[in-house]
Amino acid sequence: METEVTGILLAGGKSRRMGEDKRHLVVGEQTLLERSLAVLHSIFQEVLVVIAQDSPPLGVDARVVRDLVPDCGSLGGLYSGLMQATTPWVFVVACDMPFLNQAVIAQFTSRKATADIVMAKLDARLHPMHALYGKQCLPVLEQMIRARQFKIQEMVSQSSLRVCYVTEADLLTIDPSGRSFYNVNTLADLEAARSLLARIPRSGQP
Repeated sequence: METEVTGILLAGGKSRRMGEDKRHLVVGEQTLLERSLAVLHSIFQEVLVVIAQDSPPLGVDARVVRDLVPDCGSLGGLYSGLMQATTPWVFVVACDMPFLNQAVIAQFTSRKATADIVMAKLDARLHPMHALYGKQCLPVLEQMIRARQFKIQEMVSQSSLRVCYVTEADLLTIDPSGRSFYNVNTLADLEAARSLLARIPRSGQP
């Protein structure tokens, strides 16, 4: 059980593209929220769920905290989770990622001692919503919030932060298709996720 990293689930999205609350959409026999929480609980001793200030109460098996700063999107959720975590690092995921994988997450947490940010860079694309962040990121996040700059990816260019990238080569044997980073934004994405899950052997790690 990982005790130096808090698992953070960002679950305060407005689901604009989906048209309904993504957290409660079912993939397999669980909602997206339940699937993500189950994986985080299997890895991290401390798990937090961050929701928007105006979000209805959420009854889940985890500590639920509200955004400390409203209307800052995922960056505000990251800031809120990092502020309220009791550990030096947090591993952050969005609640619309149905194929989280313990072995893939271990690729991020195992690099924590040498970096302030551990982020996937796959096909030259950064994935800030499946990444590890240290408390050293807080001053940068506060500066970005004041400047109303909400793109988390821009943090990697900060010279004050040590950044480590997880690449395709690191994931070749455990998630060659990059399924862990798949997220559900539309009904088509949801149907594709359900179809994919139906083809995965039950004994396998989703």
